[in-house]
Amino acid sequence: MSGSKKYSVSLPEELAEAIRAQVGPGGFSAYVAEALEHRMAMDKLREIVADFETDNDPLTREEIDAARALLRHDHRAKGGAAA
Repeated sequence: MSGSKKYSVSLPEELAEAIRAQVGPGGFSAYVAEALEHRMAMDKLREIVADFETDNDPLTREEIDAARALLRHDHRAKGGAAA
């Protein structure tokens, strides 16, 4: 990402303090940005799956598990081997 801009957000105090304790004062913004990037990626993935299932049969449990293994880079999982 290019550049940064300061935003004001409200967070539950206990959550914010737990994160700050874990990452330190200098890592808080990076942690929040990474969490938001992850959320956006998951939202986009849900969109892709919904679009796919509109024109195809729903994904099987095995297909979902294989996709999760690939996303986690766990090539040991059944069906998760990469080419």
